[in-house]
Order: sequence, then C-alpha cells, then structure tokens
Amino acid sequence: MRIERVSSSQFTIFLTFDDLVERGFNKEELFQDATSIQNLFTDVMYEASSELGFELEGKLYVQVYIMQAQGMHVIVTQNRDNIDWDEDFIEMKVTLDESKELIFSFDDFENIIQVSSYLHSLSVSGGQVFFMENRYYMLLKRNELGGNNKENVIALMSEFSNPSIVTSYRLKEYGKVIIPSNAIETIVQTFT
Repeated sequence: MRIERVSSSQFTIFLTFDDLVERGFNKEELFQDATSIQNLFTDVMYEASSELGFELEGKLYVQVYIMQAQGMHVIVTQNRDNIDWDEDFIEMKVTLDESKELIFSFDDFENIIQVSSYLHSLSVSGGQVFFMENRYYMLLKRNELGGNNKENVIALMSEFSNPSIVTSYRLKEYGKVIIPSNAIETIVQTFT
C-alpha cells in the first residue's frame, strides 16, 4: 500500500491486488460484497490517516478506481463544511469506477521494443511511452486494444513488465513523454 498526501483535505491510497489478497479479497469480490468493501476502505483510510497525521472527521468522499492490472487507486477528500454531528461519526460516500487505462512499468526500453512487436501482431498499435524516475512506462487505453480481450493483453504485457500503480495523471505531470501517441506502431516501424 502506498499513500500520498495531495492537499490539506485530500490524500490518495494505492492498493495493489497483492495488498487486497493479503487483506482477504479477490478482484471479483470487489463489486459483490458492499459491507466488506466499506470495512476495507474504513481500515485503509484509518491506516493512511494515521501515517499522514490526517485527522478524519466530517464527510469523506471516497473515489475508488479499479485499475485493470494494477489494483485500486483510492482518492479520499474530506469536506469539513457544515459539520453538525458527533465528531466520532464519519459519513462516507463511495464511488466505484473501473479505469479504462493499462499502465505498465519497464526496466529498460528493450523490453518495450519486444512487447511492442507482439502487441503489433495482435493489431494493437496505440499507446504512449513515458520515462520517470529511471523507469519506462507504457500507457494503453482500453479503446487501443484492437478488439483483444484486456486480460490477454495484460498477460502478454506482464511477461515483459510489471503492472504499475503510477497514475496517468502523475506520468503526464512528472514524467517525460517519449512517444506521445501510437507508441506501438512507432516503435515497430523504428526498431524492427
């Protein structure tokens, strides 16, 4: 689990699927058992608030993005306006959404070249490539998968890279854009 403070009223939590398994969940259960999920979020938010020194009170807006291969990105925003109830009470409004992006982290560019030729043979030609903190990242949107099953693309990508919990927002803000669009097509034409 990775935690980052965004502002005085917001923080983010990144939970990988391994983190969820350690807590007794699998991917399919995330959309089925609302009580267990609310308990998971409550536990995780208290852990995060304790680590960040962030006092939880009032209304919390919790946005949860299920990232296809990476896990969960949880954004917690605290609204302290109009507090008119007991301080020990926390109201959560939880929104679940599934990310339409796949982000993978590569040790070196050679691995990107190798996976690109396999993806290109499956009619996948889009994507973007970034460089940040001595790692390369490939971002693929769901509509760039060339009609392939996303689980098959994830399995292929996992042979050459690791699913990343870095978000596209962070990559776009702090990373260096290496190939801004049609990355797979560009790499195949340039390097193979």
